[in-house]
Amino acid sequence: MKKIITLSYLSACMALASAGVQANGFDIGGTTVNFGGFVKLDAMVSSSDGEIAALGRDFYVPSLTPIGGDTATRFDMHARQSRFFFSTATELEGGDKITGHLEFDFMTSNNGNDERTTNGYSPVLRHAFIKYNNWTLGQTWSNFMDVASLPDTLDFVGNPDAAVFIRQAQVRYTQGNFSVAVENPESTITPFGGAVGEGAARTTRFTTDDNTTPDFTVSYNLKTDWGVVKVAGLLRQIAIDDGVYDDQITSYGLSVSTKIDLASKDDIRITVNTGKGLGRYVGLNTVNGAVLDANGKLKSIDVTAFSVAYRHLWSDQWRSTFLYSTLMADNNTDLTGLGVTKTTQSYSANLLYQANKKLMVGVEYKFANREVESGLDGDMNRVQFSAKYDF
Repeated sequence: MKKIITLSYLSACMALASAGVQANGFDIGGTTVNFGGFVKLDAMVSSSDGEIAALGRDFYVPSLTPIGGDTATRFDMHARQSRFFFSTATELEGGDKITGHLEFDFMTSNNGNDERTTNGYSPVLRHAFIKYNNWTLGQTWSNFMDVASLPDTLDFVGNPDAAVFIRQAQVRYTQGNFSVAVENPESTITPFGGAVGEGAARTTRFTTDDNTTPDFTVSYNLKTDWGVVKVAGLLRQIAIDDGVYDDQITSYGLSVSTKIDLASKDDIRITVNTGKGLGRYVGLNTVNGAVLDANGKLKSIDVTAFSVAYRHLWSDQWRSTFLYSTLMADNNTDLTGLGVTKTTQSYSANLLYQANKKLMVGVEYKFANREVESGLDGDMNRVQFSAKYDF
């Protein structure tokens, strides 16, 4: 029988949960409902060689580190990383279980008013998936990505130069430590010469959805007494068919990541990603997957990225993470020109205070550098303060 939950009934259930009747959620018939998330305030001062585009002022985006401008120092404050999730688990006849998960934040929302009045932003979908037996169906982290290796930072991603950071629709099958998935495709392509158009019409990227096949990923996640290791592979098509250009090539990549547990709850987190045409899968799409030649044919762009983070617990309440992250692109400058990104790198250090189980405050310093093929480069320095309440 279909169950309809009214707002008043849901409010009553939440009140019971907060009163301790059921700490992790509540039951409705044969379904257990859970909810949670966090509220996070971020305040940061950034100094850079030119103005940083809006998204790069909310969190570090390697491709947005400016080059060649006058020094600009800016203060920003927002609560857009705050997050909410809602999940259900239902016992089926025969003992099987089916679960669902919905999760939202406001981090990359373009639908909101300006900062002069109410700072409203629409929720952005993070996760929406079903799990049934060995199957995961819906939008969640790519099978090519390793969440365990992400560093403990105040910045939204932390190591975006090197990280695979992708959420997308997929169908995944998991058996033990092994997973295989078909995932939603998308291609980003550099025009011949690095850019086309003039003025407001100028673009350095074609984003296409012309694939005839999904992206294929496979991973093996090994858990040991000393930590975890994940090895993942990617095979995909980069395609363009827009009435002017019509071509496709094969792209592939390899990801190896680990979280190594040390004494006193310290750990080291390492990520290595490399491949032909990784494009949007690494570095928050700092480098496109391919470039068009003079004949309108696609040529893949090779990328290698690496990061290492050391987390140290000074005490039960104080901890720090020290992080280095870099991305290196192998551009054919005869095709891309000299204005495309050659390397990005960043390092950061933080000091976090866990006031109690639910409340954390901290401060973080980040330095970032981006260099283009001409040899020009730009720096960014940022100090960030954050306060986070988990509920």
